Amino acid sequence: MSVTAPRGFTAAGVAAGIKDSGGPDLALVVNEGPIRAAAGVFTSNRVQAAPVRWSREVLARGRVRAVVLNSGGANACTGPGGAEDTRDTAGRAASALGCPASEVAVCSTGLIGVRLPREAVLTGVDAAAAVLSRDGGEAAARAVMTTDTVPKTAVAEGPGWRVGGMAKGAGMLAPGLATMLAVLTTDAEVSPGELDAALREAVRLTFDRVDSDGCMSTNDTVLLLASGASGRVPEPGAFAAAVHRVCQDLARQLVADAEGASKEIAVEVVGAASEEDAVLAARAVARSNLLKCALHGEDPNWGRVLSALGTTEADFDPDRVDVAVCGVWVCRDGAAGEPREKADLTGRRLTVTVDLRAGENSAVVWTNDLTAAYVHENSAYSS
Repeated sequence: MSVTAPRGFTAAGVAAGIKDSGGPDLALVVNEGPIRAAAGVFTSNRVQAAPVRWSREVLARGRVRAVVLNSGGANACTGPGGAEDTRDTAGRAASALGCPASEVAVCSTGLIGVRLPREAVLTGVDAAAAVLSRDGGEAAARAVMTTDTVPKTAVAEGPGWRVGGMAKGAGMLAPGLATMLAVLTTDAEVSPGELDAALREAVRLTFDRVDSDGCMSTNDTVLLLASGASGRVPEPGAFAAAVHRVCQDLARQLVADAEGASKEIAVEVVGAASEEDAVLAARAVARSNLLKCALHGEDPNWGRVLSALGTTEADFDPDRVDVAVCGVWVCRDGAAGEPREKADLTGRRLTVTVDLRAGENSAVVWTNDLTAAYVHENSAYSS
């Protein structure tokens, strides 16, 4: 259930001394081949961490031998020194693996504006390279955790090939990509172009539809590596579907582990004039702090849904909108519908359905409730 589920990959996770806690904080994922095709998608934030800038250049070549990931520091807004740290990290991994530094992607996560402890990172790369194994996926997934409470891994099966993945993320979860570091792997024989197409479509419909707290990270990175170790060439549609399943699984795990969350909320918009309108409307509802607080209090306050919809430019008639909370249509034609007390919000997974009655398109955005625990998590200490 991890990046080492597909053949041709090894991984490791070690405690390098980056985190004050002394816990695991550096991971290494290695593609043993025979091919080293790769694709990547990165944050659309204009403020980008040094590892993002480096890895963009690496992925432009469509070939990746290894990925070094660290938690405990974002290496963002760290100036020329931070760029040098990233370059040296890639170089150390390249030396250990016998490949060019231009084939090593680097990912970081943690506090913005603080230089990483350079020697600890470099020593950690050596330590991780020394313990690489086919069973190292779980350790790697744990090493990238920050405020995450559990590691996040997933796998999908194809006929004779697999797609595996790991991700981290619990805060700063918002589109473009949703905040995360994610590495996906496959043992299928797939070209860089095919990897890129499958990954971008999967990200568009999964990670880009996670909207927990409206805060976009400086470090978002999603990578997809292919080893070709299975010797199988998948049918493009089947491969894209497998990549989508892994991304969707990981995206839902991010929402489930969002900081302080007690509810996982799917906001489903149907009957939209276009997919763009459906996403726009769903995102507005998902970002309503008033609604998120209401759902935390198990109150199906549909008025807050309509209020959020009204801030968008989506095509709809306010007097024709229907809203259901957990299957109960509490709003019909823009006014009160079924008795709100019929809606059972006691479970962890909730659904808010909005029918704009303006077309045939739909979209789902995943979010969570807003809790006192979230405020504490982001005020009591730096993360």
